[in-house]
Amino acid sequence: MTKLGLGTAPLAGLFDEVASGAARATVDAAWELGIRIFDTAPLYGAGLAEERLGEALAARPRDEYTVSTKVGRVLVGGEAVFDYTPEGIRRSLAESLARLGLERVDIALLHDPEQHLDETRRAAEVARERAPRVGVGTNYVATALTLVERGDVDIVLLAGRYTLLDRSAADELFPLCLELGVPVVAAGVFNSGVLAGGSTFDYRAAPAAVLERRRALEQTCAPYGVPLTAAAIQFPLRHPAVAAVVVGARSADEIEEDARLLDIAIPDELWTVLDEEP
Repeated sequence: MTKLGLGTAPLAGLFDEVASGAARATVDAAWELGIRIFDTAPLYGAGLAEERLGEALAARPRDEYTVSTKVGRVLVGGEAVFDYTPEGIRRSLAESLARLGLERVDIALLHDPEQHLDETRRAAEVARERAPRVGVGTNYVATALTLVERGDVDIVLLAGRYTLLDRSAADELFPLCLELGVPVVAAGVFNSGVLAGGSTFDYRAAPAAVLERRRALEQTCAPYGVPLTAAAIQFPLRHPAVAAVVVGARSADEIEEDARLLDIAIPDELWTVLDEEP
């Protein structure tokens, strides 16, 4: 795995519409930067993200990149609806492969299975018919912890739960993942935008207390000449359980900026101070 991956939800119009040319340019820029992890899902734009990603990767050597998509939802009348039955899992993967234009995906992630935990073991078994690795993609530590404890998954994609604002994954989940050899991909490193200067936290308007914590973190970083965004994108990678971070981008400029932030040198002294933040 490369340390940085591209999440494709924005390419399908999450929050703001993205033209097809801009979507293609984003993937092309990611490739030129050496990014080889691409995460997508049927949920993103009702399949549009998968279609755009597949088109952008069509001429790329297949063995040089990793694609993860998600299962547990199928498209019905243009909407993604939960379906964790074996038939639903097979249909989801078959339709994803068709949209991506691929014969296989490298990782199939059980998508937001919080209300379907009694179905995940069978779903994972079925997903392994078409994908060599099966994981979970979730915003909830408890969900990931349950599936790792059961041995249902080989990898965890966790959004927003190991960031400068929310470190809850480090309590129980990460030690267990290290013990069992289950790699973690950290997504949502900016907590839906608030750590990048936005006003949303966990896909909603950020509460005043969160905005105040963001300002305090900015003030902590400022004397060191380090942008908060650089600390936010690098923070998860300091934990040995985290193999990579995945960031969403809607333009070539955005993914190029993310790659630049990942390369900014951050002094140990600042990390010490940030580690002591509540």
